[in-house]
Amino acid sequence: MNIRLAIATLAISSVALAASPPWLATLTKNPPGDFSELRSLRAVYHFGWSGLTAATGEAHFNQVSPDRFQMDAAGRTIGLARALWRYDVTYKAIDNGRNLMPIETNQDEVFRAKKVRTHLTFASTGVTRARTDGNTATTSKDFIFPRVLSLSAAMLYLRSQPLHENDVYRVVVYPTTSPYLATLTVTGHEKIALRPGAYQTIKMDLQLSKVGKNLELEPHKKFRKATIWLSDDAERLPVRIEAQIFAGTIFAELQSLQFDQARP
Repeated sequence: MNIRLAIATLAISSVALAASPPWLATLTKNPPGDFSELRSLRAVYHFGWSGLTAATGEAHFNQVSPDRFQMDAAGRTIGLARALWRYDVTYKAIDNGRNLMPIETNQDEVFRAKKVRTHLTFASTGVTRARTDGNTATTSKDFIFPRVLSLSAAMLYLRSQPLHENDVYRVVVYPTTSPYLATLTVTGHEKIALRPGAYQTIKMDLQLSKVGKNLELEPHKKFRKATIWLSDDAERLPVRIEAQIFAGTIFAELQSLQFDQARP
């Protein structure tokens, strides 16, 4: 266990127990489901704003050992968007293949000539963030909370669940710099046409609230809501996402998909 995280846990645990906010009781406590494991794959997505493609990204998911999943992703702005805003990002996540809990993530972002590096280390008691912004010294921050998920672990956990219509799942996710309460509601099923073909999908509504330092919930200043379409098949991959933010509508859409092996 991370020593700094252990000390912080002991220091605040009694206070947290004495003043637990009501929303904690609403968190989903289901263990990982028995839905089939995700196969090793490579997927390409396009990202855009108000209907215009502005970025591209590729993700490679792989089971590197019986108890380790790894996701490597890279993205960048393209076309006119790149002329206006040069941005490149790489992301690597390692998750436990048995309980679908996160182990660590690394993210490198380049904004023109500035580089930001974020490393998250997860433990049973919470997460430690180490962040280097440009040429500044690395800063560390702890978030004490059991069963906090990374983005990749949240995806693996949620796709393992039954996902029946009107099911609601609430999990705490730490994507990069702050924790959020994510509430996902299965709203129905829908067939959508994408570049790789037509997909029967599971449609889900996503709401986010920021978790403050005293575990109080705060409105997300830039994010309003999102809709996620998961393929309704043995893979349950996100094939399209639309998010309403302060500047309009942004989207991510699957462009190509390749599996490393056939499903038995």
